[in-house]
Amino acid sequence: MLGTILLAIVIMFPVSEIALTVFKRASARVASRQDSGSKGFLWVVIVASFCLAAAFQWVSVAVIHASAPVLELTALGIMVIGMTVRWTAILTLGPLFTVEVAVQTDHRLVDSGIYRHIRHPSYAGLLLMFLGLGVLSANWLSLVALTVPTTAAIITRIGIEERVLREALGASYETYCARTRRLVPGVY
Repeated sequence: MLGTILLAIVIMFPVSEIALTVFKRASARVASRQDSGSKGFLWVVIVASFCLAAAFQWVSVAVIHASAPVLELTALGIMVIGMTVRWTAILTLGPLFTVEVAVQTDHRLVDSGIYRHIRHPSYAGLLLMFLGLGVLSANWLSLVALTVPTTAAIITRIGIEERVLREALGASYETYCARTRRLVPGVY
C-alpha cells in the first residue's frame, strides 16, 4: 500500500509540473514579462539534478542506512507536505500565478492565507518535494544532487521575482518583505 501511494505521488509530481508549464503561462493580460530566462534555467537544473541523482544511485558508499519503511514514510510525509504547500500557494494566487516571472495589468499583492507566513510558498513546496525525493532515493549523494542545485536555482529565481515585484508593487511589497521570510517562517 505504501509503495502504491509513493508511486502515485512520484508520478503526480512531474505531471503536475508539466501541466503548470503548459497551462499557467503568462496571458495577454501581462503588463510585462521579466523572467530573465529563469524558467528555462530552473528546468535545466532540475533535469540535470535528476540525472545526477540517478547516476549516484550506483555509489554504494552513499547509501542511507535506514530501513526502507522509515525512508518511505519520511519521504511520503515530506512530499505530501511539499505538494500541499505548493498547490495551496498556487490556488491562493489563482490567476496571478504564472510559470514566468511576470507582472499582470491587474497585479496586486497577495498576503493572505499561506502568503501571510512566507513570500514564496510555491517554491518552498517545490523544495520539499525534491527533499522528499532525495530521501526516497536512499542515497546521500542523490539527496544532495536533488536539493542543492535546485535550491540554488530557486533562490536565484526568487531574487529575480522579488526585484520585479518591488518595482511593480512598490512600498506595499517592501512592507510585506519586512514582515515575512522568503521560504521558511522566521528563518529565511
